[in-house]
Amino acid sequence: MTCELILGGARSGKSREAERRAAESGLAVTVIATAEALDDEMAARIRRHQTDRPAGWRTVETPVALADTLRREAAPDRCLLVDCLTLWLSNLLADADSLPPGADAEALPLFRKQRDALLATLPQLPGRIILVANEVGLGLVPEHPLGRLFRDEAGRLNQAVAALCPRVVFVAAGLPLVLKQD
Repeated sequence: MTCELILGGARSGKSREAERRAAESGLAVTVIATAEALDDEMAARIRRHQTDRPAGWRTVETPVALADTLRREAAPDRCLLVDCLTLWLSNLLADADSLPPGADAEALPLFRKQRDALLATLPQLPGRIILVANEVGLGLVPEHPLGRLFRDEAGRLNQAVAALCPRVVFVAAGLPLVLKQD
């Protein structure tokens, strides 16, 4: 398995860089989309992403069970493009507002199960895997506890995935910077 993590901020060009890397792989590409169209604006964003992709690419929507989808879709002759881990994390933290003050996401069974499954699955997958994630910890400290929990868990997830991937790239202003290349 070849695994690559591409990080960046909002509108940094990270998805475009991931799509470029997937296209250059020469493999059949399947996009694993984690977003859900819960409102008209998000539905329009999803349509725009789909329209921008090459016609031969498949899309599989997976808002929660990412590890299961990766195991089902991964193959030696396939490139899987996961866009994005940050939206997936948001889906896993949907019940976080019910946590008592000071509790962390480990108290959420869905979060713990799905995150652990992803981290255990990634090293075992055949083919090429490209994961996209937002780097959300570069700005202000969020005002609300849920925002701080999300920021902290996104940072922890990015670190754990980066440790598993031989290649990690940070994209800013459309420019990729290789952080790790094993």
